[in-house]
Amino acid sequence: MRSLDLVARQKLDILEARRLRRHLRSTRRLPGGVVNRDGHELLDFCSNDLLSLSHDPQVVAAAVDATRTFGTGSGASRLVTGNHPLLRALEQSLARHHGTEDALVFGSGYLMNAGVVPSLVGKDDLILIDSLAHACLYAGAQLSRATVVRFNHNDAAHAAAELAARRADHPRCMVLTDTVFSMDGDLAPLAELGRLCADHDAWLLTDDAHGLGIVSLDNPAPLKGGTLSKALAAYGGYICGTAVVMDLLRTRARTLIYSTGLPPGVVATAQAALQRIEADPAWCARPNQLARRFAAALALPTPAAGIVPLIVGTPERALAVSEGLLADGFLVTAIRPPTVPEGTARLRFTFQAAHTEAQVDALTEATRRALRR
Repeated sequence: MRSLDLVARQKLDILEARRLRRHLRSTRRLPGGVVNRDGHELLDFCSNDLLSLSHDPQVVAAAVDATRTFGTGSGASRLVTGNHPLLRALEQSLARHHGTEDALVFGSGYLMNAGVVPSLVGKDDLILIDSLAHACLYAGAQLSRATVVRFNHNDAAHAAAELAARRADHPRCMVLTDTVFSMDGDLAPLAELGRLCADHDAWLLTDDAHGLGIVSLDNPAPLKGGTLSKALAAYGGYICGTAVVMDLLRTRARTLIYSTGLPPGVVATAQAALQRIEADPAWCARPNQLARRFAAALALPTPAAGIVPLIVGTPERALAVSEGLLADGFLVTAIRPPTVPEGTARLRFTFQAAHTEAQVDALTEATRRALRR
C-alpha cells in the first residue's frame, strides 16, 4: 500500500535528519576479538562476547556434538516436544551457579523478562524500575499492566521514598533492575535494594546479562535473571529462583509456552561456556583488567565491568568518532538515542578476554586521535 510506504519514508527521513537512522552491516566475527567487514579486518571493541568463548574450541565442539546427536532444532515449544534433555541439564547448572533451587531457560533474555514479570504481577500491583533498566525489563513491566514507577538510576533512597508512598495501595510489588548496566557499565546497589524489598515485602528481580562471568556480586534477589548470549557465547535467557516459582512460570509465562525451545547446539554451547567460566577465573578477570587499563590511560572513571562508556553528547559527534576509529582499524559502534538518553550519545567500548594489552594501548591512541579530529 502506498500510504504505508509513505509513512515509512517520512519516518526514515526524520531519523536520517537527526542522525538516528540505523543500518545493518554484514560483519563476520573471527577468533581473537577480530571481525571482517567489507573485506577489512578490524579489532572488535564493541561486541558482548566478553570472554571470547564463541570461538573457543571446547565450546564449539560441544555445539557440534549436540547438533549431531539431537539435530538442529528442538521441534516445538518446550511444553509440547521441545524440552530436550540438554535444557534441563543447563537449568540445573544455572541454578547451582546462582545458588537457587531451580532455573528456567527462555528463548532470549528479552523473552524472559517479557514473560516473567506479567506472570507474577498484574493490573492491581506496583512495579518500581530503575530509570536506566534495559528495555526488556520495561517491556515486561508494561505487559503486566501494573502501576509502573521509575526511580532515579541506582538511587536506593529514591526507591525507598516511592515504596513508602505507594506500597500500601497495592497487594503485590516488584522491583526491577539490571545488575551491570549495559550502556554505563556501573553496578546496581543490590544490597540496599535487597534490604528495601525485604522491609516492604517487594520482590526484587535482577537481570545479570552483563555481569555473569565478569563480575561476582552478592545478589539477594529471589529472582535472578540473565542471558546466554553474552559471556556464555550462545543465545537465550534464564531466570533462577525457588522451585515453586519456576514451576508456576512453566505454566504461566506466555513467552515460554508459545515459543519454540532453543536448538540443542545452542544449549550445549551455553553449558560448555558456563563450565569454562567456573573453571578459569583468571580468564574471566581479563575483560575488567583491560577495561581499567584503557580507562586509566584516558582519565575516565574506573569501570566496574568490562564496559567503558565515552560520552560525547550528540549523535553527530558519536558517529564521527566511531568513523575515525574505523579508519584506524577499530570497530566501536556509536550508541545514540533512544538507546541512551538525549545528550548522552557515546562510544561504548567492550573488552574481550582474547584482546591483548598492546591492542588496548593501540586503541587508546586511536581514540585520542579520533577525538582530536
